[in-house]
Amino acid sequence: QVQLVESGGRLVQAGGSLRLSCAASGRTFASRAMGWFRRAPGKEREFVAAISSSGGSTSNADSVKGRFSISRDNTKNTMWMQMNSLKPGKTAVYYCAARLGGRSLVTKIRGEYDYWGQGTQVTVSS
Repeated sequence: QVQLVESGGRLVQAGGSLRLSCAASGRTFASRAMGWFRRAPGKEREFVAAISSSGGSTSNADSVKGRFSISRDNTKNTMWMQMNSLKPGKTAVYYCAARLGGRSLVTKIRGEYDYWGQGTQVTVSS
């Protein structure tokens, strides 16, 4: 079993930056691809970014390319997402997700993630 705890969400002005963290429990963090998803009010949860188990491969949604970057440190069982140039009205709950142990490749598909955190709220003011 894996437990994921997100942190770093807060109120931020449009154009600002924010860094989200995801701390994972367990000894198999390094074998799992990880991802970030978000859910805006009234919308479906959508893919934001993903990173392979080694950190050597990443994937971003088109809407965040050039502004968000995902990273991880397997020695700390932690993943981050640096978010720059945040856009007004893009308030959402951001979720950290993990694949099964051994599933090392990135994926944008929500159903291919097996563990989820509780989410952290990011509010972007105009």
